[in-house]
Amino acid sequence: VQLQASGGGPVQAGGSLRLSCRFSGGTFSHYDMAWFRQAQGKEREHVGTISGNGDSTYYVHYPFDISRDNAKSTVFLQMNELKPEDTAVYYCAARLSRFIDDYGRLKMEDVYEYWGQGTQVTVSS
Repeated sequence: VQLQASGGGPVQAGGSLRLSCRFSGGTFSHYDMAWFRQAQGKEREHVGTISGNGDSTYYVHYPFDISRDNAKSTVFLQMNELKPEDTAVYYCAARLSRFIDDYGRLKMEDVYEYWGQGTQVTVSS
């Protein structure tokens, strides 16, 4: 499985940006997909997860939105009302869909088997 994130760049505060992550090397609908971000000097944090069939989302950072197009093997992160504190490298991640006893664990990096290379988002005030 390979993940390729794109769509990052500079944006002014209050603006919007949509990130994409292209999945290859497997059956996309069999994987839950997540976005994480890491600001300079800080730990990586969870931004949101979407189930393999797209019916459920988990712990999506407001006012962002996560969606997917299984026909195009792509997951999206729509980021609205951006603030300077949203500046970070954004990563997409994938986990094979399976039972999880605690949905809170979807916020943890170690449940995801595959990671993309990251795309930089810089929000200026």
